[in-house]
Amino acid sequence: MPARSMIAKEMAEFLGVLSHPQRVRIVVELREKELDVNSLQTILGTSHSAVSQHLALLRAHRIVKERRDGRHVNYSLQDPELAAWLLQGLRFLEESARVGDEVLDALVSARQSWSETDEK
Repeated sequence: MPARSMIAKEMAEFLGVLSHPQRVRIVVELREKELDVNSLQTILGTSHSAVSQHLALLRAHRIVKERRDGRHVNYSLQDPELAAWLLQGLRFLEESARVGDEVLDALVSARQSWSETDEK
């Protein structure tokens, strides 16, 4: 298989792992600090098992890592630059002709919210 085809396939698989909204949020939420499943569950507003399944997939693709402290498990990003890269992608959404006013308002709100945690 030619190198470009192989890398394109690998990149598509990697992007596929990030193709779920909750996995994107997990990556962004982990950009500055470790969090456990319960914290992520609260932030995402979803079930414990859903968060665990998303983390398992992210771990399997070496996007997140875990640190055990007794029975307590904390998760963090293997490379925090991934979260920065995803946040840079917001500009592509803003420039998209398909994005309506509601999505643009949400983009502004999300950018502001995520920027505020960067300043803390």
